[in-house]
Amino acid sequence: MFDREKPEAALLLDLLREKKLHISTAESCTGGMISTSLTAIAGSSDVVNGGVVSYTNEIKHSVLGVKTETLEKFSAVSEECTREMAEGVAKLLNTEVSVSVSGYAGPTGGTDEKPVGTVCFGFYVQGQLSSATKHFIGDRANVRREATLYAIHTLLEKL
Repeated sequence: MFDREKPEAALLLDLLREKKLHISTAESCTGGMISTSLTAIAGSSDVVNGGVVSYTNEIKHSVLGVKTETLEKFSAVSEECTREMAEGVAKLLNTEVSVSVSGYAGPTGGTDEKPVGTVCFGFYVQGQLSSATKHFIGDRANVRREATLYAIHTLLEKL
């Protein structure tokens, strides 16, 4: 069905085209790397509507609609927050598919419960919300890279 020699980002774009779906992103710790991976591929504009880099809680709340209560009770690095981010960016940018990410890429940040390398993801696929938490090892660059790859790979599986 797909050319396995292609990068996963290209496979995701092909699948979105095939299903006539559009995607948006809401990124915190990855700082736009997911969007960059998708838009680096020629022709991506037919399925990529856009993305929001929401590094602060204020932007998560005011732009993406994450509830203040969610941020206070669970923090920005939580599945609760990333589900709201994913739903918010899908509504904001009028897409059927979205992905969100928030985490502690390091070298600072993190807590005993959520150490550096903890990354939460939200997925919105045609009205269905889901989320996941992963723990990546390595330096800041590696955590961000692994989070980007995980997000794209998981969207491929969900679609």
